[in-house]
Amino acid sequence: MIWLELLIVLVCIFIGARLGGIALGTVAGIGLIAMVFIFGLHPGMPPRTVLGMILAVVTAAATMQAAGGLDYLVLIADRALRIWPAGITIIAPIVTYIFTFAAGTGHIVYALLPVIAEVSRSAGVRPERPLSIATIASQQAITASPISAATVALLGLLSPAGVQLHQILLICIPSTLIGSLLGALSVMWLGPELKDDKDYQERLDKGLIEAATEKATMEGTSLTRARGSVIVFLLAAILVVVLGLFRSLRPHLLSLLRRTGKRGPA
Repeated sequence: MIWLELLIVLVCIFIGARLGGIALGTVAGIGLIAMVFIFGLHPGMPPRTVLGMILAVVTAAATMQAAGGLDYLVLIADRALRIWPAGITIIAPIVTYIFTFAAGTGHIVYALLPVIAEVSRSAGVRPERPLSIATIASQQAITASPISAATVALLGLLSPAGVQLHQILLICIPSTLIGSLLGALSVMWLGPELKDDKDYQERLDKGLIEAATEKATMEGTSLTRARGSVIVFLLAAILVVVLGLFRSLRPHLLSLLRRTGKRGPA
């Protein structure tokens, strides 16, 4: 029976991943219905603490994006990538790693991929080299970011065993960063150079590939608002990390109730 349950879970994951988007949650719901009403499994309680942390991180990132913070970060990434265009295969994964590490979400890489492609083409580097490893580095940074949903969930699972946030970071940060750099070296010479690629040159001559262009700059009020949103987000992220690393700085509910003269639950 357990093998049939496992098969249903794998089928739901496969179908949901193929359909993408909201279909992933819908198919997961169908699988949950099958597990509960057909196999008689009891649904567990939702992880309220973890969900609350994830909601806080996503809301903060969405607020920063609404204020133009992500556009400002993309401009910074564009300048960083153009410092050494020929070495973009090494620079791109470092940039996406840092951005995901600071933002706590890998979705920020979507805005960086066109920039990486443009800079690589202008430098004569095959775009699939930096694009492939930059995407992987971004996903690796999720497991190393102290404010990502993955780290929050992992901390929630390992806390009963006495594992603290700093222990997770001491393992995940160096391992994922070194792994990303080694991955960049593995694709450094993947495929022929663009100048030697006949298909690329033919498409370029026919005008099927647009010329690389630089990102538009931000100025005035929009720049001030975007920069301020990034600063506020980073300060909040640092505060969360500090509270997670130092238990003595966290407020205790019972002590706060005693200070205000209120009694806790019996």
